[in-house]
Amino acid sequence: MDITLKGFTCQEADLVIIPLFEEKAEVHHEETNNYIQSMKSKGQFKGAKGEIFSFIRKTNSSLQDAVIVGLGKEKELNEEVVRVALASGVKKAKELKCKKIFVRLPLNEEISPYDTTRAVVEGLGLGCYSFDKYKSDSKTECLTFSIGGSLINEENSSQIKEALEEGSLLVEATIIARDLVNEPSNVIYPETLAKAAKEVGEKYGFEVEVKEEKEIKALGMEAFLQVAKASVNKPRLIVMRYFGNKEDKDNIFGLVGKGLTYDSGGYSIKPNDGMVTMKSDMGGSAAVIGALAAISKSKLKINVVGVVAACENLISGDAYKPGEIIGSMAGKKIEVLNTDAEGRLTLADAVTYIIREEKAKEVIDLATLTGAALVALGGTTTAVITNNQEFYKELEEASKYTGERVWNLPSFPEYKKLIKSDIADLKNTGGRMAGTITAGLFIGEFVEDKPWLHMDIAGTAWCDSPREYSPKGGTGEPVRTIYELIKRRSTEKK
Repeated sequence: MDITLKGFTCQEADLVIIPLFEEKAEVHHEETNNYIQSMKSKGQFKGAKGEIFSFIRKTNSSLQDAVIVGLGKEKELNEEVVRVALASGVKKAKELKCKKIFVRLPLNEEISPYDTTRAVVEGLGLGCYSFDKYKSDSKTECLTFSIGGSLINEENSSQIKEALEEGSLLVEATIIARDLVNEPSNVIYPETLAKAAKEVGEKYGFEVEVKEEKEIKALGMEAFLQVAKASVNKPRLIVMRYFGNKEDKDNIFGLVGKGLTYDSGGYSIKPNDGMVTMKSDMGGSAAVIGALAAISKSKLKINVVGVVAACENLISGDAYKPGEIIGSMAGKKIEVLNTDAEGRLTLADAVTYIIREEKAKEVIDLATLTGAALVALGGTTTAVITNNQEFYKELEEASKYTGERVWNLPSFPEYKKLIKSDIADLKNTGGRMAGTITAGLFIGEFVEDKPWLHMDIAGTAWCDSPREYSPKGGTGEPVRTIYELIKRRSTEKK
């Protein structure tokens, strides 16, 4: 995908995408406007959100495809409406097999030219994504876009160019995460996930250190190793470091991503249907890698460390079993009631590591942790547990901008009682009730009073059917939200 600012004219394109409001469903091009007004008079189009139609129009001496997408009422416009509309437009362009596409930026008074442009770019880039590398007849489609329109003027052209670049970078970063999640588990396993992180680090400018089993054992990460020990694919601890503010090098923002490259459930085995998509159980790690790519390439003035405890949860004669009591890097003993509640065990050690060894001052962990999150909130909203409401408000504001929704679940003391064990410090499941909350609070037992957010992305990192600008499979959430939160934090510190 290549997006430029006025790289080619509207007349030179194969197709033009025209976003329109309900109140302003008209354009300057006479023939196009006549067609739109005819559609309006017949009640076939009014510019409402979600509306789309295509037709062929004359441009000078040639014919050109045109796609009209509805934006709804201008007063209700936000960045997500723009993303969704443009994604629907580019999907139609792909159906029509058009590759050279001109996009008119919607002139409006509700959101800034910068935010409008970035949302347009994200909608186009994420909307045209596909993962078909393993299809023998797949052909790489190279779409080129040129954006223009009366929204652009001499005063804001440089600002719009910056928005185009940032939007394109966030599309890239999200696609990094999507691709990693979509790869099968015989391609992405702990060793190759670590290799992929190194490749991304080299390309985008952050340091990557990979610790192998011997070093992990020396750190005392017993909970992590217990989950990992049944697989022939040995675990890796992936540590990614970006230091964009060396003047304040001790102030480190920590990101921890769940890195289960495959989860069978262990002896608490999943049913077959539940295992098919478990290549996606490393969605948290993919999001951390993608977010760090965007943070580093943007040279944000902030220090960020990402940690991934990568392993597989399988069955063998050496696998950990229900009823065992295991240790952890923090020194807490854990009663294992369910081997399919493994992610929180790896995250407990990863959180301890990032706080004690990397000196993170605050932590966000991202994990495809519980099916209960999907049951409670569906596939549109990430569940959040926190010990710091101000920290959550930052996340919420960033998510409103990116369209990646979040919802703060309660963490009352009564819930913590559910993860207390009779014979150890903790048990790794609190039972069926409040499963998303108790899973998050289990991780919270290891954050050592640092400001902390737990994001359960089980419902949002993967979709079983296409969404507005994500096909079936990995979505790349919440790469853009993490980037936006950290960008805003870095701007505050300047």
